[in-house]
Parts: sequence; C-alpha cells; structure tokens
Amino acid sequence: MTSHSINSPQFFLTAPSACPYLPGEDERKVFTHLVGPKARELNDLLTQGGFRRSQNIAYRPACETCRACVSVRILANEFTPRKTMRRVSAANSDLVATDYPAEPSSEQFTLFRRYLDSRHRAGGMADMTIGDYAMMVEDTHVSSRVIEYRLRAPGDGVAEAPTGRLIAVALTDVMSDGLSMVYSFFDPSEARRSLGTYMILDHIQRAQAEGLPHVYLGYWVKGSPKMDYKTRFLPQEHLLAQGWKRFES
Repeated sequence: MTSHSINSPQFFLTAPSACPYLPGEDERKVFTHLVGPKARELNDLLTQGGFRRSQNIAYRPACETCRACVSVRILANEFTPRKTMRRVSAANSDLVATDYPAEPSSEQFTLFRRYLDSRHRAGGMADMTIGDYAMMVEDTHVSSRVIEYRLRAPGDGVAEAPTGRLIAVALTDVMSDGLSMVYSFFDPSEARRSLGTYMILDHIQRAQAEGLPHVYLGYWVKGSPKMDYKTRFLPQEHLLAQGWKRFES
C-alpha cells in the first residue's frame, strides 16, 4: 500500500452514479487514502475541509451540477438541549455507554444487520458481510473508537464491562478539534428511545467533557427528509464557499 504525505496527498475522482439523497441527480466523489504516519493529521485537516472518512479513505462530494451536500458540525461548548432532547436523555437513563478501541464483534454485527435490514434494505451497505463490517471498524489509521450502548444490567459498574443487551453502537473518530461520528446504528425495535438523537447528545457531552469544541455530523442535504434531524442540534456551523458559517434555522 502506498503511503501519501500530509503535504502532498493524491486525490482521485469517482465515476458518476445515482445520488442516494436527491432523485434525478448524479453524484461524484473526490477521495484520497488515509495511510502512513501522518494519517491522523491529514484526517483532521480534511474533515475540517468537508471530507468524511470511510475505512482508510477520505472523501467528499464533487458533483458537477449540485452543491446540496453541506458539512455540519455542532458547536458543543455552546449547546443546550431542547426540552424534547432532555426527554430523550431521560428515556435512555437506563443505558450504559462504554468506549472501546475500534474492534468489531459478532454481537455488533448482529445488531448492524438488523439495523440495515430494517432501515436501509435498498442502500449501498445492504449486502455487507461480517468481514465487510470488520473492515469498516478496524481498517483505520486514525484515532477511532467504538462506543457501545447497553441496557444497564445487575452488576454493571462492578464487573469489568457492562453485560446488558447491546442496543446501539457508534464508530467515532477523535480529532484535535472534536469528535466525528463516522457511522452509528441501533436496534430498530427500540424506536421509542430515539437512539439516533441520544447518541448525538452523548457525543456532545463527551466533546464537552474532553474540551473539544465540535461534533461533526457529516453531510446535511436540504430537501432530503432523512437528513432533517441534523439541523435540530443548535448552534451549529455549515461549511460554505466562504468557510464555516453559523447556521440560523
């Protein structure tokens, strides 16, 4: 595998393909490899410049006729949860969140498959095997963590690791200026808990505790209902042509 310097990464452009968010649009991506001793610094710079990470690849949209994908980051230090968000936190007060190195498990994959089969059966990840999942988690040259969310069980807090049922997982990169939520999934039968919202709230609290100013949420696409939730976490910034600008809802 070729190692690229942080000072001169090599970028490539994908062929056009159907956009998964906006009907009738095509998408293209520009990407580079995150490998070698400078991978972490390069990931920081590229994420701050609107890229996302998938395994050892950093990518961002490079569509010819569309600029709908907008990078979003929450201003963690200024964030105050709304009343509805406080209800979500209260509804999940029986969960235990544990931070681990980026290592996959069969238990995680079982939950991952249930999530995909329920929420993204026609998506690009629908055919992922346990080997594919393992690569998604552990094929990283940056500082990545897996956060597991389990129902609290008797003995938790005494045993080495929580033993309750696993109901949500987040794959997260730890950057110099924040946490980047690479991918998260949850038990689809626990819809009443709003686990997607809860994991974002938990990451905001983690960023605040670690003195990190941002939580990166990836792309927001105006006009795509599946992306609307991202703009609820205010204050936040959007990456525009002029740089990061505060978003007003």
